[in-house]
Amino acid sequence: MTILVTGGAGYIGSHTSILLIEAGYDIIVFDNFSNASHESIKRVEKIVGQSITLIEGDIRNRTDLENVFSSYSIDAVIHFAGLKAVGESVEKPLSYYDNNIYGTMVLCEIMSKHNCKSIVFSSSATVYGDPHTTPIKEDFPLSATNPYGRSKLFIEEMLRDLHISDSSWKIVLLRYFNPVGAHSSGTIGEDPNGIPNNLMPFIAQTAVGKRSYLSIFGDDYDTHDGTGVRDYIHVMDLADGHVKALNIIKNLSKVMTINLGTGTGYSVLDMVKAFEKASGKKVPYQIAPRRAGDVAKCFADPSYAKKILGWEAKKGIVQMCEDSWRWQANNPDGYKGKSI
Repeated sequence: MTILVTGGAGYIGSHTSILLIEAGYDIIVFDNFSNASHESIKRVEKIVGQSITLIEGDIRNRTDLENVFSSYSIDAVIHFAGLKAVGESVEKPLSYYDNNIYGTMVLCEIMSKHNCKSIVFSSSATVYGDPHTTPIKEDFPLSATNPYGRSKLFIEEMLRDLHISDSSWKIVLLRYFNPVGAHSSGTIGEDPNGIPNNLMPFIAQTAVGKRSYLSIFGDDYDTHDGTGVRDYIHVMDLADGHVKALNIIKNLSKVMTINLGTGTGYSVLDMVKAFEKASGKKVPYQIAPRRAGDVAKCFADPSYAKKILGWEAKKGIVQMCEDSWRWQANNPDGYKGKSI
C-alpha cells in the first residue's frame, strides 16, 4: 500500500514515517515546511536506510494535491498537516480555520476525485473542551475552549458528514493527548519554530541552556500541586497507533473515533522533576498567569484503543524524558544545527 503522509516532515509525521516504512508501507511525504525541516526527512532516511518520496506543497492548494494524486496511486492518507498551537490559535483564529478546516476540505475533495477514500485523521483531546471528569472516554460530550480545538472538532464533524454522504469512505479519528519524547536514536525530535508552545520542548530548551527559565502558566488549578495535569504520550507510541489504524481501516463500516493516551496524568511540576532526574540538569521556572483556553486536567481512558486496535502505550515518563533529553542534548539548535 502507498500512504500519503500530509505534514510528514513535522514532529509526529516524521516519527510515524519511520514505523510505516518498517511495517512495509510505501510512503509519500507532503509538507509545506511552515513548521518542519527538510533535514528531518534526511534523518528519517538514514534511520530507515532508504530514500523517501518528498513533495513540497500546501493542502490548501488544489494544484499541489492534484499533481500528487495524478502522479501516484495512493491507497490511504494519514493527515497530520495543520497548525497546532493553542495560544497562537487564540491570537490568530482565522489562520487556524483556513489552514486546518479549509485545507482538510480541499484534501478530501481531491481524494474523492481520485477514489482514494481512506483517511486517518490527526485529531486532538482538545475536542473534549474542559472535561466534566477524568479519565476521558470517546463518548464524552464534545466542545472546545480555543480555536485550535474547534478546528479539530469541525474537521471531525466534516469527516462524519462525508461518511454519511458516501459510506465507502473509511475514516479513523485519532484523538491525541500530549505527544512528547523523540526517536531513541536522538537524531529526530520536536523542533518548534521560535518560542515553544508545548511543555516538553520548553523544558528541554531550558535544561540545555537555550532558555533562561520555564514559564509555568498557572499554579492555582484544582490539581495535586496547582499546575495543569496532562496525559503525556511518547511520540513513538503515538506513531504506532497510526500503523495499527491502517491495519483495520479497510474493514471499517463506520467512522472510528479512538483516544491515544496512556491513561496517566502528570502535572507540569511532575514533568519538570522527572526531566531533571533524566537529564541531571536543573530546570529553573517561574509561575505565569494562566493561558486562555487551558484546562485543569486532561487524561485519557485508553481502553477502547486496546480493544479496537490492539494498541497500548508502552513507554513511561522516564523514557519520555530520557529520549527528549537525548534529542535536545544532541541537537541544541534543533534541525538548524549541523546536519548529521
